[in-house]
Amino acid sequence: MPEGDTVWNTARVLNRALAGRRLTASDFRVPSLATESLAGWTVTESAARGKHLLLRTRETQDGRALTLHSHLRMDGAWRVYATGERWAGRPAHLIRVVLRTAENVAVGYHLHELVLIPTEREDDLVGHLGPDLLGPDWDPAEAVRRIEAAPDREIGEALLDQRNLAGIGNLYKCELLFLRGVDPWTPVRDVPDLPGMADLAHRLLASNRGRWLQTTTGSLRKTEANYVYGRRAQPCRRCGTPIAKHAPDGETAAERITYWCPRCQPGPGPAGSGT
Repeated sequence: MPEGDTVWNTARVLNRALAGRRLTASDFRVPSLATESLAGWTVTESAARGKHLLLRTRETQDGRALTLHSHLRMDGAWRVYATGERWAGRPAHLIRVVLRTAENVAVGYHLHELVLIPTEREDDLVGHLGPDLLGPDWDPAEAVRRIEAAPDREIGEALLDQRNLAGIGNLYKCELLFLRGVDPWTPVRDVPDLPGMADLAHRLLASNRGRWLQTTTGSLRKTEANYVYGRRAQPCRRCGTPIAKHAPDGETAAERITYWCPRCQPGPGPAGSGT
């Protein structure tokens, strides 16, 4: 699942290409929006809210404001091309929306939850989210309060719940828990220093804004960028113990796979693992 910094970066790319520009054409390739058109509307802003993208537009004559909402999930992406440039991002059958200006074309591939709503109703879609780790509303005390409201919940699941704090995906979940020395299956009530964990989560995401490589080790080499994520059976960078990997029964999606070091993160481990 995309991390909050990936969505933040995507919003910034769209903002640079479209903000302040008039849309000359739009092409929605999903049934629910097939008859909609934003031609003639002006893009006012592209913003991220947790893992949600909000492309805000305004109609020139009557001032109506509409927001195009999209979610990347695991496989969605926006790409920006210069007008006349070949679209080389992904296969054409994955295109869900095309937005054109005189200078640029923004193409959305395999987007999810694509909805066009009045801007004043954005909270209908994102109002349930917790404090945004990369947003102006970031409030670590509120994030901790929400996590602590379910003391029996496993901390790994609590961190992924966007209603607690918005922006953490599986990579940061695994890396954050390693850096704090916490087993991912530890009940929230037994996790020491939740405020420190929230602060570290904010610093990790903020440090990677503006670049696509997500590093938690400080190295900008892809093979050295992370401590545990994606490193099953490789030696822990701290103690040399093989990194463990666990996916819940029947789950293969990357957002449900957990990586951790059994030695650096002692605890209960996944149910039935004997870890």
